Amino acid sequence: MHPPRDTVSPKRSCPWSLEQIRSARMIELAPLLRRRGLTLYERGDENWEVREYHGLLLKASYWRWPDRNLAGNAIDFYTKVLGASFSDAMTELTEG
Repeated sequence: MHPPRDTVSPKRSCPWSLEQIRSARMIELAPLLRRRGLTLYERGDENWEVREYHGLLLKASYWRWPDRNLAGNAIDFYTKVLGASFSDAMTELTEG
């Protein structure tokens, strides 16, 4: 059974286009995290470990944290690791 039409909230419009979201997912993480003051250690083959998040590895726009069974793209890093909202993540990633 569906709720009456007048009780369904309208979709919120997103201030970012799908192309901006796709681009933000692919932004290289190492330079951004260095600007935030995080320390990165090179692990070879352009892989980095983030000192402040023991065991968290990144390469280009992708990261994985095997100890916590987490992984994802640049937006996911901001939301899942740094605890930012999607909106805050997109703002920071697109300001670049």
